[in-house]
Amino acid sequence: MFEPNHRGIALAERLQAFMAEHIYPNERRYYLEAERLGPWSVYPVVEELKPKARAAGLWNLFLPVKEAPEGFSNVDYAPLCEIMGRSLFAPEVFNCSAPDTGNMETILRYGTDEQKEQWLKPLLAGEIRSAFAMTEPEVASSDATNIGSSIVRDGDEYVINGRKWYTTNATSPACKIMIFMGKNLPEGDDPYRRQSMILVPRSTTGVRVIRSLPVLGFYGVPDRASEVLFENVRVPASNMLLGEGRGFEIAQGRLGPGRIHHCMRLIGLTERILERMCRRADQRTAFGRPLSEQTVTLERIAEARIMIDQARLLTMKAAEMMDTVGNKAARREIAMIKVAAPMMAQKVIDSAIQLFGGGGTNNDHLLTAAFATARLLRLADGPDEVHRNQIGRLEIKRYRDSDPALSGGSSNALTLPEAEHMASEGLWPKPKDFDA
Repeated sequence: MFEPNHRGIALAERLQAFMAEHIYPNERRYYLEAERLGPWSVYPVVEELKPKARAAGLWNLFLPVKEAPEGFSNVDYAPLCEIMGRSLFAPEVFNCSAPDTGNMETILRYGTDEQKEQWLKPLLAGEIRSAFAMTEPEVASSDATNIGSSIVRDGDEYVINGRKWYTTNATSPACKIMIFMGKNLPEGDDPYRRQSMILVPRSTTGVRVIRSLPVLGFYGVPDRASEVLFENVRVPASNMLLGEGRGFEIAQGRLGPGRIHHCMRLIGLTERILERMCRRADQRTAFGRPLSEQTVTLERIAEARIMIDQARLLTMKAAEMMDTVGNKAARREIAMIKVAAPMMAQKVIDSAIQLFGGGGTNNDHLLTAAFATARLLRLADGPDEVHRNQIGRLEIKRYRDSDPALSGGSSNALTLPEAEHMASEGLWPKPKDFDA
């Protein structure tokens, strides 16, 4: 069940070997470079490893088979994504990191030939990077209809104005192109046809990256959250993606696979945290016994194992449905994993911090960066509350549209004739006689 193809299995083995040889030994160097050079710099260790990954044939593994014959299905890619997710900086080394994967899929799926030649080709080659500008500080962006940034047609150009934040990757010197979401038809009857997405080169006059944003104290590790101001930015009308008012349509096509990727990376990260918990529990002794023999530790490890496997199975089910019936039919399962995986990861990592003690709160053991990532992903690509609401609505609709007589699902009390009939058949306890 959910078995990847032979090519995927072979690549998984090569990927694991590459991680062991090149990724894990260089993690401390990566974090030191990120801390010393800051979020506005390129980190040399990443650039050194990219050519090695490409030479090993471990490059652009995210490509969807429906658009790229050399690509993978979601079921085939998910285990590879899990392996890469074991290290927070690994996906970039393989050109499989957010937001680039989502942006590349967007241009591949919705872009014109000219857009693909200008932007997709160098992105696939790893020559440039990209950003995604959607969330805004002045509105509740969990409801994307609130987004107020404007995209206004002016002859052969569009004029763009807006303030964005958590625009991932904007501080990277390699970032050359942004996908910007804003209101193009503010008075349209359908609130889901007012938004558009458009390509904005980072070097365009009026684009200003204001600051790098920390995520629970981490700057630029790994996704370079940023605040960006767009002031009277002019781009050619040919930069529009798919067409005016198609922003939500693009978002649904972009975010479905992205959520699968996030969840599988989190599962890989959490697997690694669980392994570290087990090894640490065997190494440390408290109150005369190894931690691995103490019930509270065993319970936490057991709970972690159960939760990780549950999240993986749910994610693989969603991946299979996306492959077979499409993203729209799988929207309930996608929403479920987007809630379940970050919650699971946050809980497991929190247990690991507790087991590691004070050392778990510093940067020596990967735990704090992992926790920040898991907590962020309860908000990124839609907060938990939005996904829960969607799941609840879909579940109610599912039963509203079905016959309860076929499933015994009626919530109604017995009718009066039913109650009287059952009483006449002696199916209720009879009242006892008692003296006044």
